[in-house]
Amino acid sequence: MFEFANPWILVFGLLIPLGFWWQKRWGEKREGTIQISTIESVKRISGLSGNRKVKGLRLVKLAVLALLIMAMARPRAVMDLTETSVNVVDINLILDISSSMRAEDFKPNRLEAAKATAWKFIEDREGDRIGLLVFAGESYIQCPLTIDYEVLLDLLDQVGIVEETHDGTAIGMAIAHGINRLRGSEAKSRIMVLLSDGSNNTGELDPITSAGFAKEYDIRIYAIGVGSRGNAPFPVDDPVLGKRYVQVPVEMDEQTLQKVAETTGGQYFRATDEERLAEIYEEINGLERSEISVKQFREYRELFGWLLIPAVALVMGTAFVSQNIFRKRV
Repeated sequence: MFEFANPWILVFGLLIPLGFWWQKRWGEKREGTIQISTIESVKRISGLSGNRKVKGLRLVKLAVLALLIMAMARPRAVMDLTETSVNVVDINLILDISSSMRAEDFKPNRLEAAKATAWKFIEDREGDRIGLLVFAGESYIQCPLTIDYEVLLDLLDQVGIVEETHDGTAIGMAIAHGINRLRGSEAKSRIMVLLSDGSNNTGELDPITSAGFAKEYDIRIYAIGVGSRGNAPFPVDDPVLGKRYVQVPVEMDEQTLQKVAETTGGQYFRATDEERLAEIYEEINGLERSEISVKQFREYRELFGWLLIPAVALVMGTAFVSQNIFRKRV
């Protein structure tokens, strides 16, 4: 952006056309003249260029005056600078991929609904480091903490139900593994979003003990229990009848998940359908926002020198030409 620090000085620029008009109207009439009957003899005098020289010097003086006026108005370039500091949040998404996540009380099933809402949650974050850990009987790092959301979303898309040999629900070990990924973080806020549809049935650590460790490292856990109440349709591959559905009771240890969240200063949520699951992720998104402080600075670059230097050069050049080249000879 360009501006004048003293724009009111530009008003004096009106003196330039005013002076030019005065010179044409009255100034020339006051100059010394000699009246002659004809100028034919004068035209034959070679090298008669005094009038052009005088007008040329006059125009140079007007140009100098214009440059000086603009220089005094202090033209300058303005640059607005913004300094942004963000207190990022380190987030570990912990996703249950046990066989019970095949249940189709969510559409198309629990796991795909959880992935879709986690996808939206990731897209809504900005500047935070997010990691992805999946678990069943064992836990696995699907993606370490990163700000490369494109890679993270691609790895989230690849998540599937665990093989039968590794089935189970080791919630306590998943929390411990998540703590291990966050404990060295220097972020002001560190959280885990734990999503599961069952109860802890394997692993060396129980969820409450793991939650105590999380509290020591100042890591909050937001626990989400996924599953409708009562029975849920579960797909079964029948070798005779093909794919069919059986109604399976929803067994979820809500008390443990709630205790895990309360121990760490987080919250527990229950999602009975995909709409409520999306709302829960939005609530967590609102609770854990990055704090952004913005400072604005304005930098000025003075440009009057680009006008003042030519003006001085013209004055010195005009003085030299007047005294040496256009000097009157006696």
